[in-house]
Amino acid sequence: MLRKSLRSPKSPRSRALRGLRSVAALLLAAVALTPGASAQADAGPTTRAAASTSGWNDFDCKPSAAHPRPVVLVHGTLGNSVDNWLGLAPYLVARGYCVFSLDYGQLPNVPVFHGLGPVEKSAEQLDAYVDKVLAATGAREADLVGHSQGGMMPRHYLKFLGGADEVNALIGIAPSNHGTTMNGLTQLLDVFPGAREFVDENTPALTDQVAGSPFLTRLNEGGDTVPGVAYTVIATRYDQVVTPYETQFLDGPKVNNVLLQDKCAADLSGHVAIGLTDRLAFHEVANALDPHNAKPTTCLSAVS
Repeated sequence: MLRKSLRSPKSPRSRALRGLRSVAALLLAAVALTPGASAQADAGPTTRAAASTSGWNDFDCKPSAAHPRPVVLVHGTLGNSVDNWLGLAPYLVARGYCVFSLDYGQLPNVPVFHGLGPVEKSAEQLDAYVDKVLAATGAREADLVGHSQGGMMPRHYLKFLGGADEVNALIGIAPSNHGTTMNGLTQLLDVFPGAREFVDENTPALTDQVAGSPFLTRLNEGGDTVPGVAYTVIATRYDQVVTPYETQFLDGPKVNNVLLQDKCAADLSGHVAIGLTDRLAFHEVANALDPHNAKPTTCLSAVS
């Protein structure tokens, strides 16, 4: 009888087990599909140490007349300040930018994989980091480039923490601006008992990025943008994480929404690749950072 009751789909233990399995599936999907996850799994201390000396996060760097603003890179959920930017940071440094990146959203006893804490608290960390970069470089404003959550979270800083006075442009690569359904996976949170509570308590940033969350409702209330900041969104039709991909786009003045496949139909990048390795996306970032010298993005931009 006891064994039968444990197997019963109506028993509390059975419901709890199903809930935990669903949560595990959600988190494994997030790890597999979220920016930087595969790179983080393979990258060791040597990789990260090498990156720290490869030209970015140099607080002695002074912006040039050609590129007068420092660039702050904001990683995505489960990312970190190095692994998410092993492609883009050197690309920008080679073009003469002072480039910086931060870690944010750390959880206790969770190394390497960051961006999991409440998004509001992460925005406060970004605020403090931008202040540090501006003080070191002597610049009045910075430009922000973020991947996934890193393209959305700065909007809280701009709207509620005074960031609009310190930021010239926000460039989001596959940003979760209006939340995600993760191709319907988020609907499981309310189907399985205990799933939403587990995610809320252990990975609040995931809950904050679910379409319709209280955080996103407040963030987008009254409009997507704030005056004085230029916005660029770079998206891919093949995004598997921030879905539907159209929810990434912003509406408002000084907004440039870019779909990579409109630039090169052969680009098949998904959510991870667009931020880690896609040189068409990198080319669009460079255009947004220096619009006066922008060059058209085509399939050939992949080798430029």
